[in-house]
Amino acid sequence: MSASGGTKAIVAALAANLAIAASKFVAFAFSGSSSMLAEGVHSLADSGNQALLLVGGKKAQREATPQHPFGYGRERYIYAFLVSIVLFSVGGMFAIYEGYEKIKHPHEIEHWYWPVGVLVFAIIAESFSFRTAIKESNPLRGDHSWTEFVRRAKAPELPVVLLEDLGALVGLILALGGVGLALLTGDGVWDGIGTVCIGVLLVLIALVLAAETKSLLLGESAGTDEVHKIETAIVDGDTVTRVIHMRTLHLGPEELLVAAKIAVRHDDTATEIATAIDAAEARIRQAVPIARVIYLEPDIYSETEAAKGPDPSATPGGPAQHPTDH
Repeated sequence: MSASGGTKAIVAALAANLAIAASKFVAFAFSGSSSMLAEGVHSLADSGNQALLLVGGKKAQREATPQHPFGYGRERYIYAFLVSIVLFSVGGMFAIYEGYEKIKHPHEIEHWYWPVGVLVFAIIAESFSFRTAIKESNPLRGDHSWTEFVRRAKAPELPVVLLEDLGALVGLILALGGVGLALLTGDGVWDGIGTVCIGVLLVLIALVLAAETKSLLLGESAGTDEVHKIETAIVDGDTVTRVIHMRTLHLGPEELLVAAKIAVRHDDTATEIATAIDAAEARIRQAVPIARVIYLEPDIYSETEAAKGPDPSATPGGPAQHPTDH
């Protein structure tokens, strides 16, 4: 992921949400609309979420230390996971509670032009933020669908902003529908129903974000394309004849660990093997620049051991492992 692209989308979303949150709280103060209160809290929570993403990106840039020799790249995953928790608790659960209270104790919306005007303004502002996130995501998405992009992305910021902005736009439409029905029917229950729908939507988005960032926190392998590039780069057909087995792990969105057992010829000298490993590492970094931590272990390939299958306990083990894209 382009760090600058992600930051641009985050800043655009933060600016939009702060302005929208202020307008929604003003509308709530004048109209008493629970949808406006829920939406105001939602926008405030989103603003906090974008601040968390910026903090995570800053902390992830710290240099590696003896205590953390692989660096702090996963800070971005931790803060993205915190975003899902905030969205679930502050955004979703608060909206459901507020909607329930409004359904239980409905009252008419006063000064209807405040919530309607603010909602229209918010839809316009969120649309610009959503457009920025889409524009920054398209170069990275390539020919994949949006669902695939969210599931496959190793950098969490753009998927988080995309889902937040999408949820905000749908939530605004729900709020507008609830307020509109409440005005048309004179029954404030519709405002509460719209608020509950907003809360359910936010909870669902938070669960999706939590599942995706949890997988990143646990540690994901490189994508299938990257694995093929690495395998191709390792084998030179001379000293390194094949990859016996290989494991990859994302230490952060833009840092990949590669560990592989490679087959060399039994009559090669230690100097020839060391030279071949250095050359293989250079080829890997050229093919996949984010492969920054590389460990290659030379071994003699055994047909008997390979026949045992891809059991990692077999040494030398079976064929290289090919991940299924998350």
